[in-house]
Amino acid sequence: MWKDCETNIDLLDFDYLVDVTKKIILNNDLTPSTVGIYGDWGSGKSSLMDMVMVDLSKDKDILCLKFNGWLFEGYEDAKVALIGSILDEISKKGTFTAKTKRIIKRLYDNTNFFKLSSKAVKYGLDFFLTGGILTATDITAEAIKKALSSKGTQIEEKEIGNILKTFKGKDIRKNIKSFHCDFASLLEQTNIKRLVVFIDELDRCKHETILETLEAIRLFLFAKGTSFVIGADERQIRYAVQMKYPDVEGNQIDIGKEYLEKLIQYPIRIPQLGPKEVEFYIMYLLFEKDFSDDLTLIRDIIKEEKEKNFLDFELTYELIKEKTNDLAEKLKDTISLSKQISSVLAKGLNGNPRHCKRFLNAMELRIMMANFRKIPLDRKILAKLMLVEYFKDPFYKRLAQLQANENGKPTEVINIEQGKWDEAILLNIWKDDNWIADWLTDIEPPLANVDLRPYFYFSRESQKNISFAKSQNLSRDAVKIIQHLLSGTDTLRNEAIKLVSNISDFEASSILNELGSKIESSTEIEKSLFQSFIEWGSSRTELHVDTIAILERLPVDKIKASFIPLIPPFANKLTDKAKVIELLTKWESQKSLKSAIADEMKNIK
Repeated sequence: MWKDCETNIDLLDFDYLVDVTKKIILNNDLTPSTVGIYGDWGSGKSSLMDMVMVDLSKDKDILCLKFNGWLFEGYEDAKVALIGSILDEISKKGTFTAKTKRIIKRLYDNTNFFKLSSKAVKYGLDFFLTGGILTATDITAEAIKKALSSKGTQIEEKEIGNILKTFKGKDIRKNIKSFHCDFASLLEQTNIKRLVVFIDELDRCKHETILETLEAIRLFLFAKGTSFVIGADERQIRYAVQMKYPDVEGNQIDIGKEYLEKLIQYPIRIPQLGPKEVEFYIMYLLFEKDFSDDLTLIRDIIKEEKEKNFLDFELTYELIKEKTNDLAEKLKDTISLSKQISSVLAKGLNGNPRHCKRFLNAMELRIMMANFRKIPLDRKILAKLMLVEYFKDPFYKRLAQLQANENGKPTEVINIEQGKWDEAILLNIWKDDNWIADWLTDIEPPLANVDLRPYFYFSRESQKNISFAKSQNLSRDAVKIIQHLLSGTDTLRNEAIKLVSNISDFEASSILNELGSKIESSTEIEKSLFQSFIEWGSSRTELHVDTIAILERLPVDKIKASFIPLIPPFANKLTDKAKVIELLTKWESQKSLKSAIADEMKNIK
């Protein structure tokens, strides 16, 4: 299995992005600089930053450090945590002169001041951070109590004493400027040619933490010789800005975009992996696991061929055979497996490396369990079945029922592979689903006459874990969609539907299945949940058939008359409405639904 974390080995063709990032950081004319490494969740932001950090750290005059604001969240103010982490790393640099030590002490003292200022803001005493209209001599115990009283807040006398002690003798309005000057002086005194701070996981933080971190960079740390490399989902930062600074009515300026462009000077966006890149990524991961002794030779072949023709490079059995026949034969099945699943994963997972790795980990987990039971599983058959499990769960469940009833060899699958869709009564609902048709007939190997029982057995044992992994590792947009769809409000439901184009097929299908599971497990289905399910199933063509399949599984006595008017708008988006009409006809057996169905049938056009 593969560790789910960043790597400094380039499996994603990031070498050109590494080079560009380094050139920005090392350009004297561009310092100080802020570089944004933008990409979706799991796209490789952390790995790209690690590669840059490893390369830069080879120069002893460059100090690189990594800061993860998410780890400090809830324990310390974001500004203080960032500033303190940087000072701690610089302090480890070596022996300092008396002058340098004095500068470091002043910086630490000011950091404590900022810490208390932030605490004061939390209490509602904003003038501590901004200077406001008060000077240090104006800040008395009585002034603090009065300010707190006006805001309905109280703190202990001891805390007021700490505030007075810290602010005594300080010119609050000059504090930030003095810190900035001292910090620039410290870099000169310590002969640090470049200070490069890599800020990771920022988009996992709360909105206020995101903004505090970005503002700390500009206010306190933006000195010549510094570069900040920030890895985040660009949309999350913009959203954080908009939450704090809502757009002014009638103002056409995108505040989130403007703010971000001001703080992040050089945006570098990680592109979505295409089918060939996903194929290579999966292939290399499998090589890494199964053929570690041959990795050096494989890397050499890849490097040589890429340099010849980067744009058209494709690692194939034939290419390796030209170099070494023995190695080609060893890698043949792995190359075939990679090609088998890569095109589906590239589209369904939006070329997301982390999701690809988790798919492979789930597959290896089942093989390990089967090996423990001394039951051999064909990796290519397992991979094919897992594709449909990930992307077409309703079909997968129907297939599971069929194979269980026919000793692992469902007749309907044999009929479909022979082109006899009309004889596949229980699977016929997916006849016009191109994804399923391609999966059954075009993706190797064929399943006819394969005993599927062991594959579904080990699927059953790990299904709960995989379902949990799916729900826990969706993108922020997908998580937001689920929350909105489950909110029970029309406004949030409509917002969720608008986000449908932001997520992958895999996530769209996972959301449908999540809603379907909640409906199936409910003793009494709420109308708002049913409406969310139907409207989400309507939002994307790929979800239509699976929506019908889930509806077919529902017991008729769970359906309420108030649900029926929601069906025609869904049906009218389908090319073939026969299955919906058949479903409504089945529901007519429930007397309480008959009148509502009769009224709504005429609205299906």
